[in-house]
Amino acid sequence: MPIRDALPELRHVLLTDCEGTPDPGTEDLTVLMREASADFTLRPTQAGDMALLHFTSGTTGTPKGAVHVHDAVTAHYMTGQYALDFHPGDIYWCTADPGWVTGTSYGIISPLAHGLTTVVDQEEMDIDRWYRILQDESVTVWYTAPTALRMLMKAGADRARDYDLSALRFIASVGEPLNPEVVMWGREAFGLPIHDNWWQTETGGIMISNYAAMDIRPGSMGKPLPGIDAALVLRDKDDRPVLRDGEAVLVETPDTIGELALKPGWPSMFRGYLNEEERYRKCFAGGWYLTGDLAKRDEDGYFWFVGRGNDVIKSSGHLIGTFEVESCLLEHEAVAEAGVIGVPDAVAGELVMGFVELKSGFEPTEDVRRDIVAFSRRRLGPAVAPKSIEFSADLPKTRSGKILRRLLKARFLGLPEGDTSTLEPSGTDARQGRLS
Repeated sequence: MPIRDALPELRHVLLTDCEGTPDPGTEDLTVLMREASADFTLRPTQAGDMALLHFTSGTTGTPKGAVHVHDAVTAHYMTGQYALDFHPGDIYWCTADPGWVTGTSYGIISPLAHGLTTVVDQEEMDIDRWYRILQDESVTVWYTAPTALRMLMKAGADRARDYDLSALRFIASVGEPLNPEVVMWGREAFGLPIHDNWWQTETGGIMISNYAAMDIRPGSMGKPLPGIDAALVLRDKDDRPVLRDGEAVLVETPDTIGELALKPGWPSMFRGYLNEEERYRKCFAGGWYLTGDLAKRDEDGYFWFVGRGNDVIKSSGHLIGTFEVESCLLEHEAVAEAGVIGVPDAVAGELVMGFVELKSGFEPTEDVRRDIVAFSRRRLGPAVAPKSIEFSADLPKTRSGKILRRLLKARFLGLPEGDTSTLEPSGTDARQGRLS
């Protein structure tokens, strides 16, 4: 195999579906497993030893390999109890692909640590099959993605009422911020609110959540879980954290934008980026882990997502969060999905541009375009609303369901697309939200 010449440290190539004699330099895994001894000695490990390597989805840059340790399982256990409301005897379904951090941490490890029965579905998303799974398997706790929920919402609440979902008692969502209208639709379709939560590949587990005992505020990601110290760090005009005597300056005023930061030390915190020590060090300043996400906190302690730091649009002196604009666009009756970017402008610095997928029954006409623009201007005001709308049949997303805004921007401006290794192939990977 020619590729082996470029991989000098590669020792073994195992074939899982081998017919006949393996090629030189490869081995038949089935034969090896059959001949292997049933006796073996477990290698001793410590809580701080590397256990998992998860790559980020690359929504704003090159994917990074985040190193996690064995002690992370304590956070997976605790957050399953607090954020996902696990009870003994629950039937649990996490729709995330097990190759992504959500699918590993909350599709495998957390429910296994709680001894729950877990539903696994490897097929592409089909709305009626998903509802049949919820019904036939008597799922009690369901953890899914905003993209998938928006696709279910697109099909209408009546579709959900065709099935007996009475066993379902708790629904949670992660992957991108959950738009307020989806939370409210959940009550209409399931008689249940949808609990948004926030975490990252780097945090290894849920950090902020609308957990079961809380009153949900649609659009908010909730409050920090027990043991998690979260704050907002002030940023200067060059988007760097403001430090005073080596300590980060925190935002104290309610509803003021800052960079979401966490005090290091929780068990599932990442311990490095693979082969990128300098990149890892830059994630910390003034005693805090800097998440790269901008957020606000209201007077009651609820956190509200504004946007990724390099997704926020600066237009005519205004700091505009992509999430706020996308949520507004989704409120329009014709819009099924929305992505928002900033495009360069000589006067304003950047102009807000929206890309939308339309619901079935709506055509991409100039009248529809003008109506969406006018709708957003009434809701957001002329300074924040998109200056123009582009129609898209299929917004680019990662395999974990996140809209790739950097790719939207590169394609619109004719720039290099950069790393697309996490790009979802068009029309596939429906487990994260493709409509059938």
